Amino acid sequence: MSDTAPRPEQQPEEPQPEQRQAAAQEAAAHEAEEQATVTEAAVRVQRSPRYFRFMITGAVVFAVVALILTYSFPENPTYDRGAVFGFLLAICATIGVALGALVALLIDRAATRRARTVQADRIDVRLPDTENDSASDSEPGDTRPSDQRPSVDS
Repeated sequence: MSDTAPRPEQQPEEPQPEQRQAAAQEAAAHEAEEQATVTEAAVRVQRSPRYFRFMITGAVVFAVVALILTYSFPENPTYDRGAVFGFLLAICATIGVALGALVALLIDRAATRRARTVQADRIDVRLPDTENDSASDSEPGDTRPSDQRPSVDS
């Protein structure tokens, strides 16, 4: 069984007051170096339909229409019902995708008319340049182990 309480000889050392003060000053300096600018902008907000879902819905609805048309007429002696359904499915699915896209475009047009303009805050945070950041802007010929990444051929 392991004891969760630390033994007296293994207790972690508390940071000295000087170390805590130095860490607090470093954190305050780091926050002061970051520059944040807030600008207000007018943004247009509108709802938008999912085109792919409308096109899939149109294809499924017209696939059902193709199935209904296949069995609504008497069987043709030249073609069996499977072949007739295949031809009608190809034609009806194409029409369904096109009509689904058209409906989505019409809904998008109607949603554009209901769009609202709202005020939004844009926050740009700029971090100060440090020695590490300036070293990363070195010349391409400068290869350091941290810059070398394995290449992946697709």
